[in-house]
Parts: sequence; structure tokens; C-alpha cells
Amino acid sequence: MRKAKPKKRQILPDPVFGDVKVTKFVNHLMYDGKKTTAFTIFYSALETVKSKLANEEKSALEIWKSALDNVTPQVEVKSRRVGGATFQVPTEIRPDRKESVSMKNLILYARKRGGKTMADKLAAEIVDAFNNQGGAFKRKEDMHKMAEANRAFAHFRF
Repeated sequence: MRKAKPKKRQILPDPVFGDVKVTKFVNHLMYDGKKTTAFTIFYSALETVKSKLANEEKSALEIWKSALDNVTPQVEVKSRRVGGATFQVPTEIRPDRKESVSMKNLILYARKRGGKTMADKLAAEIVDAFNNQGGAFKRKEDMHKMAEANRAFAHFRF
């Protein structure tokens, strides 16, 4: 690289829980700079999760965090061109990218879901991810299967 790496921006914790991870999630959820709307969607989704899993002893935030952990992939495949052939090379994911990928997948599959509002869709996806099912969890499993299938090309790692 020619230039120095750009500085990481400091992300402020959210107003309700005081958690930076929540703000990162809301930033991924946000459209057109409408952060207040995104926060409203997230908080109402957590309220819905709490009412759906009322018998759970964890708080809604802990349920969301464990759901994120359940959809966080450990390895991914990257395309690597070696002598005219393209190989899918399994590589480990950096911790900050792991977090980002899991959040994006959770939001992506929540948007694809059927439901009335985005808060309802997000709540349903969080509950599914907490119970190790749903689209985001399946995506993680597929990533792991692809990496396992292409383990023979791991020596092409870069």
C-alpha cells in the first residue's frame, strides 16, 4: 500500500445499553443516515424478542449477543488464482470482520423474511439465530461446509 492505513473511527456506545456492539449493529441496519429510525427498529425488535422468549432467564440484549455468536463464522473461502485455475482457499476471518459479517448476515436474512415491520422480521431472525436455525445460521453452516470441502487448497493461503 502506498498510503498509511486510515485511522479507525471511534464508535460511541448506544444510549440505552451503553454498548458499542449495539451501535455497530444499528449502523449496519441504518438506511440513508436515519440512525434514530434504526435505533427504534432495533429496540422494538429486542422488546419483541423479550416477549417471545419470556421463559428465558437471559435479558433481551444477552439473547441478541448469543444469537450473534451463533451466526458468527470462523472461516471463509477466498478465491485465489494459481496458474490459470481459480481455487477456493479457506482462510480464518479477522475478529473485527467476523463481527461485521455476522451482523450483516443477520440483517440481510431479516430483510428477506416475511413479516409486517422490520422490527418484527429482525426479532424473528434473532429468535431463530438464538435457537440455531434460520437463514443467517444456515449461511454460517454453508460457509463452514465450503471451507471444509476445500481444505485441500489450504496451502495456497496468502
